[in-house]
Amino acid sequence: MFDILLNNTTNIQPEIHSTDTHGANEINFALLHLFGYQFAPRYKDLFDKVRTCLCGFKHPSQYGDAILMPVRKAQKELIINEWDNVQRIIVSLALKATTQSTIVSKLSAYARNNRTKRALWEYDNIIQSLYLLNYIDSAPLRQNVQRAVNRGENYHQLRRAVSYANFGKLRFRTEYEQLLWSECSRLIANCIIYYNATILSHLLAHKENTGYKCGADLVKEVSPVAWQHINLYGRYEFRQQPAPVDVEEIVRELADVQIETDSTLAA
Repeated sequence: MFDILLNNTTNIQPEIHSTDTHGANEINFALLHLFGYQFAPRYKDLFDKVRTCLCGFKHPSQYGDAILMPVRKAQKELIINEWDNVQRIIVSLALKATTQSTIVSKLSAYARNNRTKRALWEYDNIIQSLYLLNYIDSAPLRQNVQRAVNRGENYHQLRRAVSYANFGKLRFRTEYEQLLWSECSRLIANCIIYYNATILSHLLAHKENTGYKCGADLVKEVSPVAWQHINLYGRYEFRQQPAPVDVEEIVRELADVQIETDSTLAA
């Protein structure tokens, strides 16, 4: 996850990265924060996460009868004393001398009482606690995180739909064949998304040019990750030059179609 953000060469520069519960580890908040990103996961059991992970800068007894109580006081001194070692890790990642997976593996191999490891965890806990409070307090944040996670889940559903052969089961003998299968399914999925995005972009321009603001706003809510209109069965032929797709004709046919959005199509 972090390596993808760090090696991003596209014109899109994300500031927030969302994932489901399984995508979180003990240093994601710290690493992304130190590189200027916000880690915004969706938790399966938010109550349990707050009950066990929330920390504060004062002892819990000093928060009186607050509705949300930290379970412990953050160890600021530990972070300050180990900051030089933490910075070395960050510099190694920034220079791409190592990867996040390597860092996580090495930290996992350290003894649990290793001070640098504990300092990085503690920094992560502070950033996570601030995020949890913001997540609870901000309905727009929760909605945006849910929307972002849904996008990822929709993409994975598209990949599974593309990989319908053998009921989606991998039946390859070599790692090369597995990699080839993965990249081919990714290519086809991205082609479908590009095709949908092209049509939606032209349809949006048509709605705006005709002054149909309500229709334009609805088009903006439609996700390009859809495949109900795509024939995924049959044989793919890449060696012949197909007839070009008449996007303008497709847009003219769609112009008068009422657009409906739901949880499976809304971006």
